[in-house]
Amino acid sequence: QVQLVESGGGLVQAGGSLRLSCAASRRTFSSYAMAWFRQAPGKEREFVAAIRWNGGSTIYADSVKGRFTISRDNAKNTVYLQMNSLKPEDTAVYYCKAERTLSQSVVLGGGSWGQGTQVTVSS
Repeated sequence: QVQLVESGGGLVQAGGSLRLSCAASRRTFSSYAMAWFRQAPGKEREFVAAIRWNGGSTIYADSVKGRFTISRDNAKNTVYLQMNSLKPEDTAVYYCKAERTLSQSVVLGGGSWGQGTQVTVSS
């Protein structure tokens, strides 16, 4: 199990930017694929972005492609989600997930999860 703590959420106007961070507890962080999911009120949790353990591959949901960028710093045990051109429909609680492989990281079940950080985009 990996303990994860998200931060960086907040209130932003449409068109603005935020950068989320997810700090991991384990020194083996660099061996995990990492992903971001989000859950809007009344909706199911959905995949946003994922990154391979070495940062060599990334995957994005179509809804965020070209606006969001996932990255990681293994020396700091941290994964980031840079969110630009935010829209009101991006409003959700954002969660990070640690998983053994990139292919597993995009699936809703399994893995280790953080507690989430709220992102609210006003119109």
